[in-house]
Amino acid sequence: MWEWWRKNKPLLLGGVLLLVALLWYSVNLRQQDETNFLENVVLRVTGPIQSGLDEMINGTADTWGHYLYLIDTAEDNRQLIDENRTLRAVLTESDEVRLENERLRRLLEFKETQEIATLPALVIAEDASSWFRTVTIDKGSDQGVTEGLPVVVAEGVVGRVVRSSPRYSRVLLITDASSAVASLLQDNRARGVCRGQGEQLVFDFVLRLEDVKIGDRVVTSGMGGIFPKGLVIGQIKSVVRQEFGLFQEIKVDPAVDFSHLEEVLVLLRSPQ
Repeated sequence: MWEWWRKNKPLLLGGVLLLVALLWYSVNLRQQDETNFLENVVLRVTGPIQSGLDEMINGTADTWGHYLYLIDTAEDNRQLIDENRTLRAVLTESDEVRLENERLRRLLEFKETQEIATLPALVIAEDASSWFRTVTIDKGSDQGVTEGLPVVVAEGVVGRVVRSSPRYSRVLLITDASSAVASLLQDNRARGVCRGQGEQLVFDFVLRLEDVKIGDRVVTSGMGGIFPKGLVIGQIKSVVRQEFGLFQEIKVDPAVDFSHLEEVLVLLRSPQ
């Protein structure tokens, strides 16, 4: 104990003297109109110390307050992000339901215009190879789907059933190279055959003297025993009339967007 007192005696005596000076200064502060020498010394010594302490306390308080603000802001941002994701998911689901309802409404309106029975089906797969252009639907022979039945959507002709199992069927699209549909121009009734050519169709065997214009609508002629008469196939895209030859070279844009097929109608030959 004595050893500790001997080592810290100057520091303790200095602290006591400083405390006495501060007390004396406080007692005499209100009794004097002017600042004396000792008070001046005390102010000079303690002023920077008090200023430093104030800045340190205020800085610590500001830093802590900023830290708490950042924590609150981060939590608020996380909640807002979660709410935004939830709302976007709900909106996407709502849009999907709305679009599906619109497609089904168009199919229903088209179905009501047909005199023969129809069967709705979902497209569940498509052929990804370059050899054939086909899709698979979720209806088969158990529902009355047989080979040769035409498949359509509200916009126009899709293709015909080429394979059928109890629960599923494969549909050959009219854009397949092996597909051919007896057709005619809706305006002047010029006849020909629409054949598949990848993403588009060619309208073969139209006589060179026929008046064919870009934008003319091509529909099924009803000949061939597969597609009923008057179903939309597409519109004329280009016409080349050679100086010689019997037929024109005509290309047709399909009315159906085959890359976005989801729901289709199978036209049944007899009501179920």
